[in-house]
Amino acid sequence: QQWCGINVIFYYTKDVFAAAGYKVSDILLNIVIVGLANLVFTFVAIQTVERLGRRFLMLAGWVGLAVIYLLLGASYFFKLQGVVLVVLVVAAIGCYACTLAPMTWVVLSEIFPNRIRGAAMSIAVFALWTGCFTLTYSFPLLNARLGSAGTFWLYALICVVGFVFCRARLPETKGKTLEQIERELLD
Repeated sequence: QQWCGINVIFYYTKDVFAAAGYKVSDILLNIVIVGLANLVFTFVAIQTVERLGRRFLMLAGWVGLAVIYLLLGASYFFKLQGVVLVVLVVAAIGCYACTLAPMTWVVLSEIFPNRIRGAAMSIAVFALWTGCFTLTYSFPLLNARLGSAGTFWLYALICVVGFVFCRARLPETKGKTLEQIERELLD
């Protein structure tokens, strides 16, 4: 989930918009728009998690981000500037905020058996933050080597891999007790 590339947008928003040709004052406004989108779509996630299910939202997040990153990469490749980039960045934030961001934490809190939940969550959180560090550290290097288009296309590929993995391995936990989930995973 951390390698999906979204934290690049959060942490390097200024660089993402600067590469799209925005001036400083416009970049600041776009950063505010990105933050508001994150807030609004987090509330969307709260309203949809029990209705749509964790697995569906995780899969939708992977697909949504892959498509958005393909379009972002194409926008950079064809040197598009202006509102199209803002719309794609806000779409990425919205997609992430109502799918992968909250669902990862919900799923992690449900899939580990009670007897190891504390230790397993510690390892999972460590892995997530290690992934976040790796992504954040590698972005300037990838961006210098692959360019903005290539970097976002790489993130699209990572999202496709995430989709395939979740489709193959992630059970649906919606409407199940922790005990039911544990029994199903052990069978």
